[in-house]
Amino acid sequence: MQLTKAEEQVMQILWELGEGLVKDILDRFEEPKPARNTVSTVVRILEKKGFVGHKDYGKVFVYYPMVLKKEYSGKQLFGLMNNYFNNSFPAMASFFAKENDLSIKDLELLLEETKKELAKRNKTE
Repeated sequence: MQLTKAEEQVMQILWELGEGLVKDILDRFEEPKPARNTVSTVVRILEKKGFVGHKDYGKVFVYYPMVLKKEYSGKQLFGLMNNYFNNSFPAMASFFAKENDLSIKDLELLLEETKKELAKRNKTE
């Protein structure tokens, strides 16, 4: 499920905090900060969407992420690859390499790191 920009900002803060009150989330925003009610509304929407849960201590709610950042970012990246690059990882990687003006040395380093990660994964399976 795609999040709005405001929802994603709140999730980024909650992933960083681990858990927190609306006040804690609000404190992490840069100036100009949104209104407290705005943050509270976004948190409740995220809760309805299943991204956030809460523990209540009387009238105090402590919110926490129910979706891992890695899980969400992975789905977003695969969606990006599918929707904009015809589900082709090489096409997506090539686009980002060109846009970021990566050198041959940078690409070789990326290839080496990828090989190491794949080797690690194959050993654990």
